[in-house]
Amino acid sequence: MVARVFIDGEAGTTGLQIRERLAMRRDLELLSIPEESRKDPAARADYLNKADIAILCLPDAAARESVELIQNDTTRVIDASSAHRVADGWAYGFAEMAADQAEIIASAMRVANPGCWPQGLIASVRPLIAAGLLKADFPLTYHGVSGYSGGGKGMIADYEGRGTDANVFAPYALGFNHKHLPEMTAYTLLEAAPLFTPSVGNYYKGMLTVVPLNLAAQDKVPTGAELHAALTDHFAATDNGFVEVAPLEPLERADFLDPQAVNDTNLLRLHVFANDARAQAAIIAVYDNLGKGASGAAVQNLNLMLGVDQATSLAA
Repeated sequence: MVARVFIDGEAGTTGLQIRERLAMRRDLELLSIPEESRKDPAARADYLNKADIAILCLPDAAARESVELIQNDTTRVIDASSAHRVADGWAYGFAEMAADQAEIIASAMRVANPGCWPQGLIASVRPLIAAGLLKADFPLTYHGVSGYSGGGKGMIADYEGRGTDANVFAPYALGFNHKHLPEMTAYTLLEAAPLFTPSVGNYYKGMLTVVPLNLAAQDKVPTGAELHAALTDHFAATDNGFVEVAPLEPLERADFLDPQAVNDTNLLRLHVFANDARAQAAIIAVYDNLGKGASGAAVQNLNLMLGVDQATSLAA
């Protein structure tokens, strides 16, 4: 059976990436709305209601409108915006987050695709809290750098227009109220939001995130080996997932930790570094903000919902 898929917002950065990944699929019929009708609610409603799965690549308000335009009980939805990530009735689309998460996504009518920044944090922290190695009330900090494509068409045009004059490294969200904080808190199992300081770099895509852990304040201080084992065990239990844990190595410098190292794949690779004598550690995640961080995750969720191999159309 050929599934009809409609990408609402196919002209945006994420939509274009998803369409490119799906273009050669024989098990799908890609429905494409004429350019002149993309902002016509009646035309969008028609496409949304005849699709088996609609993928929303829209601003939050437009994504909510699209969901309201669906008047049947058959169209399933993957929302790549942040509109529904902590909403009731929506499955969170990070398949490797928990052992049963892929099954939850596979059976869901509504799936909220994760944000790019939250995935690095959730992958690094949730398994440690679940294993009892990190307290849920731990005062967590989280930082990193992402390519400018994470800011969408406006930021892409700005950076590429300024060329070599663009800022090499620009911190943002310095009001400490980033829109990803609710999903970060909900899905890490933390009791309070982390202190989050993201940055954008002058390159197109790829990201590197860091969770520093000053563990001495805990009653029980885990070793680096225990942190690494908990992460390894967690992701080994998620069948056919795209999160891998690098070997634990005592390094002072790691030039291979390039934010662009796994670009054009759906991988999220975790690295653990620790000094047990100082009770300090850091967990670093590297992934493609347009791959596992956005369109790759959406295609992985689509595959799960269709009951096909979740790696279909995705490079490992």
